[in-house]
Amino acid sequence: MKRLITTLFCIAAIAAAPFCAADENPPNIVYILADDLGWGDLSLYGQRHFDTPNIDRIAKEGMQFTQHYSGSTVCAPSRSCLMTGHHTGHTPIRGNFEVQPEGQRPLPADSLTIAEILKAEGYTTGAFGKWGLGFPGSEGDPVNQGFDVFFGYNCQRIAHNYYPYHLWSNTAKVILDANEGKREGVYAPDLIQEKTLDFIEANKDRPFFCFVPHVIPHAELLVPERYMARFRGKLLPELSYEGTDDGPKYRNGPYGSQPESHAAFAGMVTMLDDHVGQILDKLSALGIEKNTLVIFTSDNGTHKEGGADPDYFDSNGPFRGYKRDLYEGGIHVPMLARWPGTIAPGSSSDHVSAFWDVLPTFCEIAGIAAPADIDGLSFAPSLLKRGSQEVHPYLYWAFHERGGRAAIRKGKWKLIKYDVDENPEAQWELYDLSKDVGESHNLASERPEVVRELAALAAASEVPSPIEKFRFQHPLN
Repeated sequence: MKRLITTLFCIAAIAAAPFCAADENPPNIVYILADDLGWGDLSLYGQRHFDTPNIDRIAKEGMQFTQHYSGSTVCAPSRSCLMTGHHTGHTPIRGNFEVQPEGQRPLPADSLTIAEILKAEGYTTGAFGKWGLGFPGSEGDPVNQGFDVFFGYNCQRIAHNYYPYHLWSNTAKVILDANEGKREGVYAPDLIQEKTLDFIEANKDRPFFCFVPHVIPHAELLVPERYMARFRGKLLPELSYEGTDDGPKYRNGPYGSQPESHAAFAGMVTMLDDHVGQILDKLSALGIEKNTLVIFTSDNGTHKEGGADPDYFDSNGPFRGYKRDLYEGGIHVPMLARWPGTIAPGSSSDHVSAFWDVLPTFCEIAGIAAPADIDGLSFAPSLLKRGSQEVHPYLYWAFHERGGRAAIRKGKWKLIKYDVDENPEAQWELYDLSKDVGESHNLASERPEVVRELAALAAASEVPSPIEKFRFQHPLN
């Protein structure tokens, strides 16, 4: 029924003019989502301990968005914003919420996702990597949310480990016998990459949407020896992490030990960069790169888990905070876009955008109308330098862990409150991002009128969630 409604909606909608000629296929879309990659983890933005030439190539041959934000500061809600076009005051999934024995709280059946909209318009849709928006067989399972093909981890917790005992191929559980016990026969990111490239090749003659929610460089610092060898002994002093290497929880969430954390992290980002390069090369070899939009970004800011050392690598660049923060370091992410012959090489945009803008953007470039009841605004005019770019009056984030956190950005102003649930007297912090991107000078006491205005907007942006866990216990005013 939902697919029928989606199809009727898309047929009936009056679409914006497509960006392809009437006798051409609509553009292919490849959206690569790194996991917990910080702004400063790209050599493009100052990383000096390792290089990311393939990711940097997307910027060199396309566009950098310098003011782009993730949907949230952790995995599941960030992906929910991306898929539904709603910010965390409206999107169904507003936090990480496990369902045992495997998976997360599902997107509701009536959610309308990017994949469903594009599929109704004739796109073949595939997702390869980490899902996290509904346990296997649930209404939130990727195959029930518009994806023709899914291969990878359904569950975020199991995706913490890179030599898992199983992955999922659509609804089939794929047992990885080569990883039985403590064996390390199949490195999951390598296998998932193979399936990604196979999907692109199999669909080279028809429009496709390839969603690549990569599992690197999140948490468990473990990479094949061919990558470790490149950095072993070169990133001193090393950092050792003692994790879980046996017992009932082994490869079921807790991270394994790593005595050479710096070398492992550098190797993991290098592998991610190689995978991006392989995707770009595949598009070129198939002769479809000029009809394919590639976007690269990260689901949130850099993390401090499993032995990761973001301060050593300066992973958050000029920003304050890390994953789970609503300071810039937790949500201000790189976004790079490449579409040869359509996006001007070496270009940039300072348009302020967020994950909930991706859905209407993809609709516009495919020549269809986006749903009317979303928070997102298409950034296609900025991306393609065509037409007038609509601007958000403000952006809003809510985070329902760590005591509850909320943030809002309007123009140069950023308003943040921590301990929303735990402290009814918690105070707002106010920063002027035009002068203080590091959020070091709290101006709340100096500009109370701005605090009142933005706090009222934040309160109006928070619609009570049907999931009690995702409701603030105290008002945001």
